[in-house]
Amino acid sequence: MPDPVLLPRLRADLAAAAYTVDGVEQTLGPVAAGALHREQRLPADLATRHRTEPAAVLIRLFALGFPVAWDDADRALPTLRAEGGVHLGLARAEGADLRSTCDLRPYADETHQWWVASDLSEIATGRPLAETHVLGIGNASTTLAEWTIRRTARRALDLGVGSAVQSLHLATHARDIVGTDVSERALAFARFNAQLNDLAIELRPGSLLDPVAGERFDLVVSNPPFVITPRSAGVPRYEYRDAGLVGDGVVEALVRRVGEHLEPGGVAQFLGNWEIHRGADWRDRWREWLDGTGLDAWIIQRDIQDPAEYAELWARDAGARSGAPNFDAMYAAWLADFADRDIEGIGFGIITLQRPLGDREPWVDLVEVAGPVAPGVGHALDAGLRARTAIAEGGAAYLLDTPWSAAPDVTEERHLRPGAEDPSVILARQGGGLRRTVQLDTVAAGLLSVCDGSLTPRVALAAIASLLDLDDEHVTEVAIPTLRALAADGFLLD
Repeated sequence: MPDPVLLPRLRADLAAAAYTVDGVEQTLGPVAAGALHREQRLPADLATRHRTEPAAVLIRLFALGFPVAWDDADRALPTLRAEGGVHLGLARAEGADLRSTCDLRPYADETHQWWVASDLSEIATGRPLAETHVLGIGNASTTLAEWTIRRTARRALDLGVGSAVQSLHLATHARDIVGTDVSERALAFARFNAQLNDLAIELRPGSLLDPVAGERFDLVVSNPPFVITPRSAGVPRYEYRDAGLVGDGVVEALVRRVGEHLEPGGVAQFLGNWEIHRGADWRDRWREWLDGTGLDAWIIQRDIQDPAEYAELWARDAGARSGAPNFDAMYAAWLADFADRDIEGIGFGIITLQRPLGDREPWVDLVEVAGPVAPGVGHALDAGLRARTAIAEGGAAYLLDTPWSAAPDVTEERHLRPGAEDPSVILARQGGGLRRTVQLDTVAAGLLSVCDGSLTPRVALAAIASLLDLDDEHVTEVAIPTLRALAADGFLLD
């Protein structure tokens, strides 16, 4: 168990040394800090090699994996001392030096500062990762944190807790947090990080949703082991990325089972990969999975890779380098696995599922958002989820009888052919949120132009129909799909 006396000392020393996200940036400078984010340590090594101030010493010890002089460590950790770091299992003595036994990094959101301990990275050890490796702060975990809805929750579940990155965020808006993981090593790091950051998280061992059988939550978040790994000899099976199921089975299992663990109105969000069979659309896979769940579903595909791209990515993640025998063997195993199951693409994205409050038909929105999104996209996702739910509950009457206002970040773009008086293409663009673009016809453009909160679409469309000498019922019916899209994605606000 983490030491309740030494952990507060460590927390105080890290803060006093400015071993924070901003402090590391200031100590290293933007170039070296950026390189370290890309897992290149040489610039950070050069920036700290001859420096003994506390932040530089802690960067070398915990982020870069270099040994530091015992006396320098004592000065950087004046209340914990180097010996306290050894007692906590963070480091070991190496002659007159101290060498870290784990990675310990600062982490933050807009208003909170934390520290996250995990296994040493490949850049620190110079070796491929162990199959029991526990990840720290990675691209997937920060992506999920950015996209997560931050509603106040009574109970939240961090499924596949890992080093507890998602739980740190959950603690800012959830009263009770349960974290589960099949890896005892991950649970040990999660327990350490919870206590280091003075947070209460109930941790349970077990696979997927088994540890919470019969329980419900307001919010479930998960960065699950979603990587599609061939079940072949010679391909390492990392606990942090491989659930031991064939293909995309872990994502399917979560989709089919998570609904029974959601309170009415509860939300589940997780990352995932899904297979796209030859000749099929990626949405086909999702319609099959969602059928019969009774859940609202907003699936956002962010990227798609062909089998070779996917194999290259995860073979490199396993520490193999292109051209090496182990790289070629893993590459071939992935290609053979996808070929055997007739897979021509692998999608990646963010899954948001919601249990409806009442007895109604669930809504399903399967969309592609491949480009960059605005910071704080979780707020936009929350607004979009609420909007889609209101539309599902209120139907056409809600859309037509609400006096909408155009969102302040919406702009209109018109394209005209040379010499033409009328535009051939009209686009509405969203500056924030998901940064969506919607093509408008003349009627929809006219409607958007008068959405200032004073008129309902029903009244505005009747006026537009009269102006264009068109049947107002037909104009209204044709406009409803575009109106629904504009309201769902936040172009229009009620």
